[in-house]
Amino acid sequence: MSFPKFSATHFILLTLLPFLSFTSEASPIFSSKACTDSLTYKPNSPFEANLNVLLSVLTSNASLHDGFYRTTLDQGTPAVINGLFLCRGDATPTLCQECVSDAAKEIRRQCPNQTESIVWYDVCMLRYSNNTFNNIVPSTDLSSNGTIASAEQDQFNKLLSDLLQKLAAEAQGSQTGKKFATGQVNPTSSQTLYGLLQCYPDLTSFDCNMCLQSAIGALPNCCGNKKGATVLLPACNIRYELYPFYSITTSSAGPGPPRSGKSKIAIIVAIIVPIVVSVTLFVAACCFLRKRASKGKKFNTFAEDDMGNDLTDTESLQFELATIEAATKRFSDENKIGQGGFGAVYKGILPSGQEIAVKRLSVTSLQGALEFKNEVALVAKLQHRNLVRLLGFCLEGQEKILVYEYIPNKSLDHFLFDSEKKTMLDWSRRYKIIMGIARGILYLHEDSQLRIIHRDLKASNVLLDTNMNPKISDFGMAKIFHGDQTQVNTGRIVGTFGYMSPEYAMRGQFSVKSDVFSFGILVLEIVTGKKNTDFNQSRQADDLLSYAWDNWTQRTPLELLDPTLRGSYSRNEVIRCIHIALLCVQENPSDRPSMATIALMLNSYSVTLSIPRQPAAFMRRTPNRQKQNNVVDSDQSTCSILWSTNEASITEVYPR
Repeated sequence: MSFPKFSATHFILLTLLPFLSFTSEASPIFSSKACTDSLTYKPNSPFEANLNVLLSVLTSNASLHDGFYRTTLDQGTPAVINGLFLCRGDATPTLCQECVSDAAKEIRRQCPNQTESIVWYDVCMLRYSNNTFNNIVPSTDLSSNGTIASAEQDQFNKLLSDLLQKLAAEAQGSQTGKKFATGQVNPTSSQTLYGLLQCYPDLTSFDCNMCLQSAIGALPNCCGNKKGATVLLPACNIRYELYPFYSITTSSAGPGPPRSGKSKIAIIVAIIVPIVVSVTLFVAACCFLRKRASKGKKFNTFAEDDMGNDLTDTESLQFELATIEAATKRFSDENKIGQGGFGAVYKGILPSGQEIAVKRLSVTSLQGALEFKNEVALVAKLQHRNLVRLLGFCLEGQEKILVYEYIPNKSLDHFLFDSEKKTMLDWSRRYKIIMGIARGILYLHEDSQLRIIHRDLKASNVLLDTNMNPKISDFGMAKIFHGDQTQVNTGRIVGTFGYMSPEYAMRGQFSVKSDVFSFGILVLEIVTGKKNTDFNQSRQADDLLSYAWDNWTQRTPLELLDPTLRGSYSRNEVIRCIHIALLCVQENPSDRPSMATIALMLNSYSVTLSIPRQPAAFMRRTPNRQKQNNVVDSDQSTCSILWSTNEASITEVYPR
């Protein structure tokens, strides 16, 4: 009788299994639901089709976005549907993924054919509605069966009230952005009271506090003197128990008298020893496997943020930090060729003589591991003559570096907005640049393996090669649309003032039409030679859009033309470019043409252009809005906005 052969690897992994199971997370537990009373949808209706897609989108994003994600799905029908999920602040991405997946299935069972529903689990909640979300009602109260002894009730209630108010202040002013707080106090020497409060991360501090105070105010009526209770509101929740129901190691520990020395030691031993043993065995197993599988090459595999596939072919793309330091002379100032919101760019020369552009992300940059992985995964898969080519990357210690092909002529803004250099851009070159940018964006939107929204198209992100061919760069803010997605909502707005579409800047909604809007602004800048963001410094008009619209309606479009081009230009091409640009910057996204239509308009004069409507009016209000929305500037133009869900809509004005 023969027995299977066990290697050292098998032995180590089998030894490790008991410890891994010891630290496994408990499965999510269903808590409650809230369904509409009478409004229902019909089976196989457009609403049900959108709901299926929405729940799939929420589930696919559950391990991302730091435990919170909201979106709006509009498949071109009246059945618009809003959805979101919120995971408990201490939940791991894996646990959040599992909970949201369960909730997406359970909400259909708990609230069949309902047009508005919410389900709560102990570690997450999921919600959808065909209307604007209401953040206060409905509410659900849950409490344990046990009651505090009458002699201890006054002290218990006082400690509970103080704890919840303290945590409410911490949650609304959370430095992590999660609007989540936990803490504990000791009512008696043998008891510990644990509390947890959480709001939607995109609520304002005021709205978060209002929601939490409503929840706290509901406790005396529903759960007075109970040993544990939970109040669930759509936009916030609170809970307290006499046992630890959240992960203390990943949550903010509150105040409380110290435990006894023996108790502390017992707890530390019980927690630390298994962890140390598990980690030691895991490291040993990894080292053993690595020595057998590797022959000296370093290699990291990134899990792509939006693609859902591993960037498996990264070994050939990796650069050693020492190689990059040698190529850039240790990132010397003389090799520095640019500075952006996410870090500096350096020119380098590899030992082979190849010139490279090295994008070194700053340690304090807004672009962290998420955007870094995003840019690597995206650009590595993109192959187009009008997109910058990624040669490799480096991730060692605190360094996050991207290595691109070197583009000798820098970016479009270096020429376009310089009084002397702009003379190098005659009209034929400018028209060629417009055509190239259109082809590059069209590739991202429709011709690449995935539908990609750039989200930061501007002159400084268009590089020019030796022949002045444009190459779109900087994909750190790009997003991928899955399946049939046409529009996404986000609570973190990133981009550049003057280029952002109104629906994105005001309401966090972005789509392919957001890039179309930016393209329209860029075309107007190329035609006029004027920077849109600096336009209000002149007295010609409030902004470039107003200036362009005024000349268009007064039938003087050629007044927009850069004076350096007056000697030689194609009248028809200039007017057609202005016409296309004005179509791109219309306020209603559905009125804007697609990039495929734009490319056709630029290539063929047989295509009839529709009459443009007045551009978005929000542009001239940008400076005030910047102060009102807690804008965080990273390079005086690129920004991240925390926006309110209660913004007023923009009035659409039509031309005479």
